[in-house]
Amino acid sequence: MRVNRRMTATVATAAVLGLTLAACGGGDTGGDNGAEGGGEQVEVFTWWAAGSEKAGLDALVGEFEKQHPDIEFVNGAVAGGAGSAAKDLLQTRLQAQDPPDTFQAHAGMELQDYIDAAQIEDVSDLYDEFGLTDAFPADLVDRLSSDDGAIYSIPSNIHRANVVWANPTVLEENDIDPEAEYADLDAWIADLDKLDKAGVTPLSVGTTWTQVHLLETVLLADLGPEGYTGLWDGSTDWEGPEVTAALEDFETLMGYTNDDRDGLDWPEATQLVIDGSAAFNVMGDWAVAAFEEQDKELGTDFTAAPVAGTDGTFDFLADSFTLPVGAPDPEGAKAWLETVGSLEGQVAFNKAKGSIPARTDADPADFSEYQQTAIDSFANDTIVSSLAHGAATPVATLNAISDATSKFTTGASDLAGFQGELAAAAQG
Repeated sequence: MRVNRRMTATVATAAVLGLTLAACGGGDTGGDNGAEGGGEQVEVFTWWAAGSEKAGLDALVGEFEKQHPDIEFVNGAVAGGAGSAAKDLLQTRLQAQDPPDTFQAHAGMELQDYIDAAQIEDVSDLYDEFGLTDAFPADLVDRLSSDDGAIYSIPSNIHRANVVWANPTVLEENDIDPEAEYADLDAWIADLDKLDKAGVTPLSVGTTWTQVHLLETVLLADLGPEGYTGLWDGSTDWEGPEVTAALEDFETLMGYTNDDRDGLDWPEATQLVIDGSAAFNVMGDWAVAAFEEQDKELGTDFTAAPVAGTDGTFDFLADSFTLPVGAPDPEGAKAWLETVGSLEGQVAFNKAKGSIPARTDADPADFSEYQQTAIDSFANDTIVSSLAHGAATPVATLNAISDATSKFTTGASDLAGFQGELAAAAQG
């Protein structure tokens, strides 16, 4: 498997599980949030508490302190659960009308619950003030905008979900070309079957959210970008034969995975490939940090490529920051958002974290070879929105899809039942 120059790289532990937001209070999200803070400090709520995520946050804080030396940064990071623990606590705080000054969320439909509950402000005016409309790609601005044209977050980076990682040594030992390019899932499955018969774990995966991540890449591979997007806008029939075929491929792939998957998160699943205990792993390109932190070299110790059948498509997600209604220190929050969107902030953050800037004016030469492929791919590939990471659907829909996936992969439902539950989840 070759290292494709049209690949992307991002680093983040991003999971979207266990958040059901209840509406609390009314009011216009575009109005005055009623807080009296004067910008003396800013509590930044994230799940970036360890590893490359914390390194990225630390780099961003360093730039923030240069740009706004009079404002104290208060780290509200919550560790554990790949973000679900942070989201549970955030839900409690928002419902109690005790918001942080700003919080991390995934750009896209994940924000819709906060918007519907009047819990975050429209920050469109900050796009004008900070010059972000011109700095961000037009397609990204469109994806960040609600139906009424409002924008509710400022992205710190860009991620890609449809990436397959491989251990070339394991492949070579089993007479599989590590530079092979798989045109579709059938071609890849043939090699997975070969590995399975040799007694090697063909494909590593972790707990439910990583299985949903795998599911979305299978849907994208089999349906194509237009058909995949149609799952979220209603133009693709969830109960149609094309989706049935994709779910059959997903079932086949799950049959090649590790038995201990439900007890692992993404770092442990990725580690199986690093250690040579598994051949392949499908994960977003934040996984590159796990390899690089252990001094593994791209192209030698590991390879990366689009998931079979998805070359030329960029499965998009992004971390972003919001301005909550009732933020204790809205001026501090706006200062943080200014740094998040700034060229200096995005370069510092993404160089440390391994992701790519949302801004188009960053110099690719400032980034690694892998990140340069990301920049090229995001600029040229067809972009679709990630299911597992908040871009494609509201949280309630994702939660229902996750529940259905868990039932299916643990043997509590058959394929027909799985497909019916997915269709019901998509319909709300």
